[in-house]
Amino acid sequence: MNKRFRAFEPAAVMLVPPSLDEWLPQNHLSRFIADIVETQLDLKKFYASYAKTKGQPPYDPRLMVRVLLYGYCVGVRSSRELERVCVDVVAFRWLAAQQAPDFRSIARFRKRHLSSLGNVFLQALELCRAAGMMSLGQVALDGTKVRANASRRKAMSYARLTEKQKVLADEVSALLADADAI
Repeated sequence: MNKRFRAFEPAAVMLVPPSLDEWLPQNHLSRFIADIVETQLDLKKFYASYAKTKGQPPYDPRLMVRVLLYGYCVGVRSSRELERVCVDVVAFRWLAAQQAPDFRSIARFRKRHLSSLGNVFLQALELCRAAGMMSLGQVALDGTKVRANASRRKAMSYARLTEKQKVLADEVSALLADADAI
């Protein structure tokens, strides 16, 4: 055979290991989540609950919140699946700083901080909305004509906005309950 192929050496040893930071695009959603967890979200309740810990040191709440937030954004809710993707998926590995919490640690963290997580999720959703990354509404994928509520009378008022925020809070509670059940 005369065809040359690119070098392929699966057992080759690397002198310098690759950096996950280089593998993750600068505008990736996981970078946004890491940034808001570090700078915007209030995690005092998480840290306060660890005043009297015994045994092995727990995972940093920032790590766990980052992994859980990104997991919910991409549809990964199961603790076992989160454990798997923290090893297999670059974005999760980057968020977890190459650590891989086991599913029990993730489930216990979620159960221990369920109410605080709901509050943090709402904060994150508000930040995403303010950044223009999301909006509340319906999406139609077919050609069905839908009657629109686009009149001035139907525009979003402050009262309707607070009502929508309550609906959003209920949806976050339902997602957390789903995750607890899983």
